[in-house]
Amino acid sequence: MRLILMTGKGGVGKTSMAAATGMRCAELGYKTLVLSTDPAHSLADSFLVELGHEPRQVKENLWGAELDVLEEMEQNWGAVKRYITEVLQARGLEGVQAEELAILPGSDEIFGLVRVFRHHEEGQYDVLIIDSAPTGTALRLLSIPEVGGWYMRRLYKPFEKMAVTLRPLVEPIFRPLAGFSLPDKELMDIPYDFYEKIERLGKVLTDNTVTSVRLVTNPERMVINESLRAHAYLSLYGIATDLIIANRIIPDEVHDPYFQYWKENQLTYRREIHENFSPLPVKEVPLYTKEICGLDAIAKLSALLYGEEDPSQVYYRETTFSIEQVKKGYLLKLFLPGIEPQKVEVNKKGDELNVRIGNHRRNIVLPQALASLQVAGAEMDEEHLTIAFKS
Repeated sequence: MRLILMTGKGGVGKTSMAAATGMRCAELGYKTLVLSTDPAHSLADSFLVELGHEPRQVKENLWGAELDVLEEMEQNWGAVKRYITEVLQARGLEGVQAEELAILPGSDEIFGLVRVFRHHEEGQYDVLIIDSAPTGTALRLLSIPEVGGWYMRRLYKPFEKMAVTLRPLVEPIFRPLAGFSLPDKELMDIPYDFYEKIERLGKVLTDNTVTSVRLVTNPERMVINESLRAHAYLSLYGIATDLIIANRIIPDEVHDPYFQYWKENQLTYRREIHENFSPLPVKEVPLYTKEICGLDAIAKLSALLYGEEDPSQVYYRETTFSIEQVKKGYLLKLFLPGIEPQKVEVNKKGDELNVRIGNHRRNIVLPQALASLQVAGAEMDEEHLTIAFKS
């Protein structure tokens, strides 16, 4: 299965691009699903077709779906949700309040990944296109396999062992006092089993022959800057970007003086997009005179965007992570374009290397050859963070 994730700052037009990409893939005979994981769904509005949680056929070879977090949670997390609800009700919360609070923060991102994993495992489709949430939420979603692993290995498993051991001793006293039982091993195993699925998906997300991110941007300063940061953070998590789509370019035939300032600014920003994202390919899409809604409009956008091309191809293969053996040890290289050196923090503990850029952190479990070595230094050039390991 080919996996393509469309993301960008809110309002840049990523849903239209996801729909157009799906349309072209379907025309080429690929069984294609366009799945919206954005909490504020607009995929149905784009196709002008009613969509729900489960895939619905839009046209030949093309299906669409909009993730319902509550339904996905019930399918995968029902026992845990009911237990949390029981605990909250025992503490005096009303039924509806307890039900709502049992939906943990970050559920949208987590269950979005679970849904993607399910479709990948089932292999029912040739191409899966994710109409993702805006970049900030999308980055949280894509970082879950990497960051979640640290918490599961270091905190959850030791806690689970302790809880299962103590439960028979504490339960006779705990239940009458608290009004609810301690979780048993079966219940405690659910989150870890859940994480193992996400961890397996993480290997798919970091395989640049299978998964690509396509960043949708506009020729505006704030949007470009956010796209550049997103590109760097995606590289931090080992997820490759293969294409930039610059949307809403004012066409040359527009000569109205009202748009003169915008056209001049866009010329500057268009050059910056090509230069700053190089060597990634950039596709430009003009500003349309009306909304892009309905299958006919999406088909026209698809033809303009891809022409005779196959959108399922990998347009550019980024190498976001590499290890090179040198005379005195090893060099680990991370592709981090556009990041200022002073914003990068690196430290090693045991067999894990921690790389932090602002609020984004990656814990890299080192191969055995590097785990026993010490970090001898780190250097940042325009695109790569190079970390030296020596004995």
